[in-house]
Amino acid sequence: MSSCGAPEQGTALPANVDAGKEVVLNGKVTSGETPVGGAYVRLLDASGEFTAEVVSSADGDFRFFAAPGEWTVRALHRSGNGEAKVSAEGPGLHQVAVSVG
Repeated sequence: MSSCGAPEQGTALPANVDAGKEVVLNGKVTSGETPVGGAYVRLLDASGEFTAEVVSSADGDFRFFAAPGEWTVRALHRSGNGEAKVSAEGPGLHQVAVSVG
């Protein structure tokens, strides 16, 4: 469905991913309590530079694999935009919630 070739988004990590060795930013885009699918979710580094983009799944899920550090996750959708800051100091699964609207 995505034209940018982004990997399939979902809540379960792929079998070949070890969250103990990688920084995984895993999250959900919502509007109120409702999941928002089809949002463009962008990963920005500490200086605000664009790093990556995925499209949220029908359930609002998204995932990025990143380096340790400070990140901004920004969601853009026809119903509104939102962003969240994430501090990922080391490997592990870092949950991110982004509200749009």
